[in-house]
Order: sequence, then structure tokens, then C-alpha cells
Amino acid sequence: MDLFGDLPEPERAPRPAAGKEAQKGSLLFDDLPPTSSTDSGPGGPLLFDDLPPAGSGHSGSLATSVSQMVKNEGKGAKRKTPEDEKNGSEELVEKKVCKASSVIFGLKGYVAERKGEREEMQDAHVILNDITEECRPPSSLITRVSYFAVFDGHGGIRASKFAAQNLHQNLIRKFPKGDVISVEKTVKRCLLDTFKHTDEEFLKQASSQKPAWKDGSTATCVLAVDNILYIANLGDSRAILCRYNEESQKHAALSLSKEHNPTQYEERMRIQKAGGNVRDGRVLGVLEVSRSIGDGQYKRCGVTSVPDIRRCQLTPNDRFILLACDGLFKVFTPEEAVNFILSCLEDEKIQTREGKPALDARYEAACNRLANKAVQRGSADNVTVMVVQIGH
Repeated sequence: MDLFGDLPEPERAPRPAAGKEAQKGSLLFDDLPPTSSTDSGPGGPLLFDDLPPAGSGHSGSLATSVSQMVKNEGKGAKRKTPEDEKNGSEELVEKKVCKASSVIFGLKGYVAERKGEREEMQDAHVILNDITEECRPPSSLITRVSYFAVFDGHGGIRASKFAAQNLHQNLIRKFPKGDVISVEKTVKRCLLDTFKHTDEEFLKQASSQKPAWKDGSTATCVLAVDNILYIANLGDSRAILCRYNEESQKHAALSLSKEHNPTQYEERMRIQKAGGNVRDGRVLGVLEVSRSIGDGQYKRCGVTSVPDIRRCQLTPNDRFILLACDGLFKVFTPEEAVNFILSCLEDEKIQTREGKPALDARYEAACNRLANKAVQRGSADNVTVMVVQIGH
């Protein structure tokens, strides 16, 4: 992602951050929009508390980039603005809230990455199908923990690589070990602390270099705790859930994450209150995202590493999760990407190597074909596609 220009940094010291950032403590867990929220759309109120409606999204809410193996956590959902809904009609996925299943759904990740027209691959990714043993959660409350993440670097590969190597390690160290009153609030606090700590670690290392590193990275992480997904997001990479709608008998693409760019009202207000400005849709006319890991020279201008965190209850109708960087969504809508993957999963002609299950071969082919097609369609960016199979 080519997010930087050659504009100089501002000379004056900006005012200290205020406003929404100062209130973040009360907002981070406020991920249950009211029934009158614009998220409801024509289909009625949101169905799985903070799970966004299906079909929402501009610029293809259905893909996620994958690169070098990395780990990240999920963060609290914030309400969508009409801008988030403008390019897609919302589709009612379920009318009734599905009850949690007593069976833990298996999760298995697959990934493909393409450098595209870039000189270097700046994406990174992490697939950890099962880190229960490493997290050592309270066995009476939590049976399985999985982690999947994609990072889209800009200004270099160091921030995305650092996040891929360290974010999940910090998460494991901070994961609740003893009995807790509320698993949900404890996991969300763990994710918040993990993102903050990882960003601070990288900025400390970056500032000690001569010259200082100016790398930054988006982060889209899915942390699965039993059958609950916690999606933590910084920047413009995305997570999409493919869910089957029994009424329409069609698969729907549900956006699990919210993109962060400086043109959004809440993001712009935070940047301006911190003394920064937005020009040509970029922070100080240069940086294309308003939340990231790294980007030390913009952190004083309102760019933050506090992620949105959303929670989603998996159901028996869920097929897979797509994680991808914006390199995919520049040329695919979420619905197009989901349908492309579904067509690959139904392709009986895909050959498999001896001893490999046919389903594994189809998921691998889906990732590779989708990444190839994105490059063919003219995506000049790095492309990372991660698909997480949901087994029943």
C-alpha cells in the first residue's frame, strides 16, 4: 500500500489529543448499536449484537489480504456511518438470533500472497489454528483459542513484519489465565492492551534507529474463543464472513470489520482535535489510513493504534472467513470475492496431491485463484488472501 508522499512533517507541535480519544475507555466496549442505528438498514435491527449487516460495504467488503504469518487480535465495534453503507444494499441474513452451539466449530486457515507490481512484498500474515495450549485459558470457561491476522505495511516492511512476529506473542502473554467474571470484557481488554503494547514496542525500536524508521502497518485480526469471534481492526484491511441464509437459500457476505480512513467524520475530528489536518483524503496530505501500528511521525497528529473490536457468534450456517488487504478490495467487492471462493470450493476438477484431503486442495486453490485474479484485474498493490474454513 503506497500510503506516503514526500510532504514534510509539520513544524509546530500539535495540541494534545482530546475529544473521542480521551473518551475511548467508555466507547471501546460499546459495540451494541441501538435498534434505530443506521446499521439496521431495511432489514431491521442488527442480529448478533455487534455483527454488522450483510452486504454492507463499499470497495468490496469481502476480502482480506494475507502475507507473512502474523497474529493479531480483534477489537470493539463502532457504529457505521452512512458513508460505510453507500455502495451496497444491506441484506437480511437471519431474522432470529442463533443460539450458541455446544459443539466447537473447527477453524483452519489457508493463504496466498502476490507481490503484484510492487518492488517488495510489504504484507504479512499469521495463521494459528489452535493456540489453546499456549494461552492456557481457564478450562472451565474456554475450550479453544485460534488466531488469524493480516497486516498491510506501508513505508517499508518492518512494521508489518514486527506486528506479525510479536502481536500474537503479546496476546498470549496477556490472555486471561484464571477464572474471570466476564470472558467477553476480559478478552477485549486483553486485545486493547496487546495492540497498545505492540505499537509502543515498535515505536520504541523505530525511534532508536538512525534515521528513525517511518514504517507503518494496518492490522486485521480474528481471535476465536470457542465459537465467538473477536475481530480487531486498524486501517483498511478487511474481514468478511460467508454465512448461508436459509430464507433466501443464498450465501451472504457479512462485513466483520470497519475501515479507518481520514475522510470519515469521527476519524477526521480526532485528527483535527490532536492538531493534525486532512488534505486530499490523507493525514497531513500524506498518510492514507487514520489508525495503524507504527507511523510514529503521525501519532501526535491523531493517528492511533486503538482498534475497533467487534464480536460475532458463529452459527451452523457459517462457511468461511475471508481476511484480505485492500489490494484485493480495490478490484473485488466482498460479494464478488465470496462468490468466487464458493465457486472454487464447488469445483470438483481441482486436483489434489496424494494423501491431501480434497477440501484442503479446494481452499488452497481458492486463495491462489483469487489472488491471481486480483492481479489480473489490475490491482497494482500487494495482494494477500486468507480464507479460514469453518468446520462443522
